[in-house]
Amino acid sequence: MLDESGRPLADALVLSHPEQLERLRAVCPEAAPTGVLAGDPCWDRMLAARPYRDRYRRALGVGRAQRLVVLNSTWNPDSLFGDDILPSLLPRLTSELPVDEYRLAAVLHPNVWYGHGPGQLRAWLDRARRAGLTLVDPLHGWRQALLAADAVIGDHGSVTYYAAALGTPVLLGAAPLAGLAPDAPVHAFVRTAPRLDPALPLRPQLTQLIDKHSPLPEPAAFTSSVPGESATRLRRLFYDIIGIPEPDAPALLEPLPLPPFEPAAHTVPLQVLTTLLGSGEVSVVRYAGPHPAPDSTGETHMAVHEDTREQSQLSLADVVFRHGAADDPRFGSPALWTTETLARHPQCALAAYITGPGTCTVRTSDDTLLHLRAEPGADADPAAYASALYAWLASGKSLREVVAQGLTAHMGGAVHRVRVNCG
Repeated sequence: MLDESGRPLADALVLSHPEQLERLRAVCPEAAPTGVLAGDPCWDRMLAARPYRDRYRRALGVGRAQRLVVLNSTWNPDSLFGDDILPSLLPRLTSELPVDEYRLAAVLHPNVWYGHGPGQLRAWLDRARRAGLTLVDPLHGWRQALLAADAVIGDHGSVTYYAAALGTPVLLGAAPLAGLAPDAPVHAFVRTAPRLDPALPLRPQLTQLIDKHSPLPEPAAFTSSVPGESATRLRRLFYDIIGIPEPDAPALLEPLPLPPFEPAAHTVPLQVLTTLLGSGEVSVVRYAGPHPAPDSTGETHMAVHEDTREQSQLSLADVVFRHGAADDPRFGSPALWTTETLARHPQCALAAYITGPGTCTVRTSDDTLLHLRAEPGADADPAAYASALYAWLASGKSLREVVAQGLTAHMGGAVHRVRVNCG
């Protein structure tokens, strides 16, 4: 901070809270006069974007009945990723959290990306990505993901602290204190925040974290003592340093952009647990493995995406599905694709071509063509409706019954009513 003559190297050190100035005075009193309280533009952009949380959730394909869990890691060896906690955690998360009830996304520090390389990182996380994990853009998408999150599993990095400042429930998977100043607010947060216990089932820990969460005021208070003022204060500082008059127009920050639509893509074989609940009513719980599902209640079948990398599993699938436009010439038509799929996989009992939100075309092994359409506003994966129909028919129940009165799929806390039409 000081040159050879003992003078500060910087003209100004931008600080977001007076407590930082006090710590600067303690460690380097000569530099204290350069401290400028100017807030945090990153925090201000998140605060301004809070009203658009639902948009960010929809951009990530998070259903209304789903919980979004964001995994966050900074970049040093003691981080969630650097300590190999995250790579070992991911297979358990995809095995223990039903895909229709939880959405997973990962925010990794840019140095993780560029230290290992994007290709290597995607290769390491390949199976988790095919099980529904989304890797969030490390520069442009992480703030929106935090705003959309229902819970964050993180470490001692700043992104995890921002999550706590937003009031989001945080569970620490790595919590090193050695590199943190003992009198810093983040040190107190890491020391006292709830810990992830890898020896225990993960879903109950997340449920308890979310259901019993009470936001702490300290993270938000210490993130910025002048929320909403950073643009004004920073521009004033910059023009003062340059020595020219400041413009008359107000200083404004760029709003956070709406990320591209990126729903979960489940191309690993799905283990599906179903239970008949009543007339045309089926409970559906789908897991993306690779470990056995923690809940073995009900009948089990396998649903496999046609583009799965585990091509050998297609010969064992009870349901084969894919997503695509109804008029995609590569597949001819949904009716043609279902015919060809059942011919290609004769052991398969049902082929489902998902054509859009809440809709799919289904063909059964006895060559009955059906169209499934959920009630308007449905936001679940229609492949789950196909699995519900498969379970109903596999139990020996009547197709005529669900055609007449409809099919009701229960997934987590959500109830989806689906019309079934012959066609």
